Amino acid sequence: MLAKRIIPCLDVHEGRVVKGVNFLNLRDAGDPVDIAARYEQEGADELVFLDITASHEQRDIMLDVVQRTSEVCFMPLTVGGGIRTLDDIRELLKAGCDKVSINSAAVTNPEFVREAALRFGSQCIVVNIDPRRVESVESRQSDFAKHLHVVPRPLPTKPSFGNSLLTHNPQLSTCYWDVHINGGRVPTGLDAVAWAQEVERLGAGEIVLTSMDADGTKDGFDIEITKAVAETVEIPVVASGGAGSPEHLCEAVTAGEASAALAASIFHYGEYTISEAKQYMSQRGVPVRMTSG
Repeated sequence: MLAKRIIPCLDVHEGRVVKGVNFLNLRDAGDPVDIAARYEQEGADELVFLDITASHEQRDIMLDVVQRTSEVCFMPLTVGGGIRTLDDIRELLKAGCDKVSINSAAVTNPEFVREAALRFGSQCIVVNIDPRRVESVESRQSDFAKHLHVVPRPLPTKPSFGNSLLTHNPQLSTCYWDVHINGGRVPTGLDAVAWAQEVERLGAGEIVLTSMDADGTKDGFDIEITKAVAETVEIPVVASGGAGSPEHLCEAVTAGEASAALAASIFHYGEYTISEAKQYMSQRGVPVRMTSG
């Protein structure tokens, strides 16, 4: 079995690493270059760098921050946020990243994923999917969803993340996970599982799946959507949103069948080191790459 990856994520706003809950209430976590250097030393397998307001603010990603980060970060670096053209990807790769993560531009122009994969190779094209659980099938009527088949999924009585029960109308018999864009601000009506299948068909080499419901809660990943996507596609799926302990990382790559687990808060604020998380996982039989860091 391939080693499971632990990937810290740097959400960057105005040049600083930030972290919020459910994509809101951001608080400062430090300088991205300093944090990247620390994760390099701790033995992170990869690093994800997201400019979380670039798409919403219709501006270019901060290439200078990417370049400075890549100078101290020798593990694979994925960068996303504000990527709209093939030239954007070329500039990011020149600045030192190994992979680029596309979200909003992929939804508004799916052929962009195909063009990017053909130009630069599937291995460096990641699609980030930000879904939110939706209980009512009526809310699916969206222009964004017309070009994809949105598949109804059974409505659980309890979500797989967190400890609280899901409040819902018992007369409803279906739910789905609505893909959001522009930093989680705009719902699209696309079902996350169907969209994952589509981006794989278009040539994406990896999916980062960030549950908006679980993000920043530290109550655990949304195992249900993670497993649903991982079982549907053959490309690697990175679970994201909700990590609060090494146990949650284990659940993401075992019960959730993800290839990697992404986390932010638990590492940024010193609750756990990456080395501690890997030791915990290794002791429970999860194959991870151990280092002396």
